[in-house]
Amino acid sequence: MNALFYALLQTVHTVINLYMWIVIISALLSFVRPDPYNPLVQTIYRLTEPVLQWIRQKMPFIVFSGIDLSPLVVVLGLQLIDNFLMASF
Repeated sequence: MNALFYALLQTVHTVINLYMWIVIISALLSFVRPDPYNPLVQTIYRLTEPVLQWIRQKMPFIVFSGIDLSPLVVVLGLQLIDNFLMASF
């Protein structure tokens, strides 16, 4: 049972890290303004935009002077969750 729990925890850890990188790539793409019809760009935006939009709605002070800090909030939140889960085992 312990090995199963550890395997599940490692899988969650991997998914969290993968999603953090997707959020970081999405934030970097916002600086470059790539072709919006590119399937890879559309996929990245579809994966990240619902979460980023939710953060922007709940914390409107995150966007100021045209600078959107919602990716930073998402990455920090995911790291907090990941560290908590890894420390619990």
